[in-house]
Amino acid sequence: MGEELEEQELMQRLKEILPPDRETGQRVKKRLDGMAKPLGSLGKLETLLIRAGAIYRTEQIDFSRRCVVVFCGDNGVVEESISQSGQEVTAIVAQKIAQGCSTVNRIARQMHCDVLPVDIGMSQTVFHPNLQQSCVRRGTANFARQPAMSRREAVQAIGVGIETAGRLKEAGYRLLATGEMGIGNTTTSSAVASVLLQKDPAQVTGRGAGLTGEGLRRKIEVIGRGIALHHPDPSDPLDVLSKVGGLDIAGMAGLMLGGACYGIPVIADGVISNVAALVALRLCPKAADYLFGSHISSEPAGRMIVEELGLLYFLDCGMHLGEGTGAVTSLALYDLAQKLYETMSTFEDYQMQAYQPLI
Repeated sequence: MGEELEEQELMQRLKEILPPDRETGQRVKKRLDGMAKPLGSLGKLETLLIRAGAIYRTEQIDFSRRCVVVFCGDNGVVEESISQSGQEVTAIVAQKIAQGCSTVNRIARQMHCDVLPVDIGMSQTVFHPNLQQSCVRRGTANFARQPAMSRREAVQAIGVGIETAGRLKEAGYRLLATGEMGIGNTTTSSAVASVLLQKDPAQVTGRGAGLTGEGLRRKIEVIGRGIALHHPDPSDPLDVLSKVGGLDIAGMAGLMLGGACYGIPVIADGVISNVAALVALRLCPKAADYLFGSHISSEPAGRMIVEELGLLYFLDCGMHLGEGTGAVTSLALYDLAQKLYETMSTFEDYQMQAYQPLI
């Protein structure tokens, strides 16, 4: 891991983010409008291509080199019995991801996508050549009793995400996706969502990996207790993140901000990634131009956040596995959009009159 990012430096970097090139996006749209089809008839696929062209600043759109970054971290709130599993499971699954045999790896192979697991804050140390060692601290504290982490640690974890995005851009990647692994992280993400959306914990909290009704009630009570104890400021995303959030959420938020800094699109996964997106865009609304959704999680806050942020998404499959699996699954539609863009015939090819806009 490189030098720690200071908060002042972070905010300065975010101020320097440039908007995508709208003129290139309009040229992509003109090319799409010239294809032998009704105007706009490919719907979200056309929106994707137009936005991608603006981000890449070229009409030659290429999604072929991509990587899902899986941030792995533990959450001290697990002490409150809000999960079926213990923290040891985080390390086990992180090891499997590094070995290439977890669910996200199997989906990624089908989608020709690389997988980069990152230890950003696991309670146990795992050594594997494929696992990026960027640990900020060995798990967060139990937010039901004390702040999850310091504000400085939250900024440092965001810095890990930004730095990772920069290295991947230098390595030639054209598209990034976010993933996470951390027992208890539907509790931390629900807590952050509750504060930032200013909704009661019961409205944004689900069963996670599979809680009973009693377990869900306890989870909601723990979130409410932690919020009441720390009074996180909904106008200050770093305050919320540090008091009731998780290191994996911070790392994903950093990757999203890094995408905007380095001019590379980033795809958010499910509800935990979407909470990270909420943090990222509250810190820097300009980053929205570089961020894409993928699917609607079955967790209660999933649709709320996607609609709140206006994320472009493609799938509604009831998925809630995590690890970046939904984001990687959506890559099939990125490939389809690129192939159509490259190969579709034009009205000129067909010697047909082009469609004209009605309004």
